[in-house]
Amino acid sequence: EPGIYAIGDVIDTAWLAHLASKEGILVVEKIAGRKVEPINHRLVPNCTYCDPEVASVGLTEAKAKELGYDVKTAKFPFSANPKARILGETEGFVKIVAEKKYDEVLGVHMIGPHATELLAEICVAMQLETTAEELGRTIHAHPTVSESIMEAAEGIHDSTIHL
Repeated sequence: EPGIYAIGDVIDTAWLAHLASKEGILVVEKIAGRKVEPINHRLVPNCTYCDPEVASVGLTEAKAKELGYDVKTAKFPFSANPKARILGETEGFVKIVAEKKYDEVLGVHMIGPHATELLAEICVAMQLETTAEELGRTIHAHPTVSESIMEAAEGIHDSTIHL
């Protein structure tokens, strides 16, 4: 119906507060007459606030293969991350799913310390179409839990050095 808008739990999207908030902003922009780009639902972060935290964005390995991508994956365990060891929070891992030919990061899945916070880096990287190689070459402060993202990205090219 023209002139009627809905967001959040009343429409057929994931029930996530951060997604509903963005939907609301887009509705207001549309009402104001601005050009609105649709939300890329593949880039919506998914977070579970438990212990350990669970976070993901993009495609799973299985879904990427189902869609016809030739994929390579790499996992880096938090048990090999110095900051996670300092914190005593070594359970879990970072897993990256990348497309082989163009090195596109298709998805990232994390279970472990601060996973829901770490996901923002991945969302930006995927929005900007950063390759796994570029993500792995990005200098991360040491010691930080976020180094696990760099290490997993390096693993796509078999260049992880801290395992």
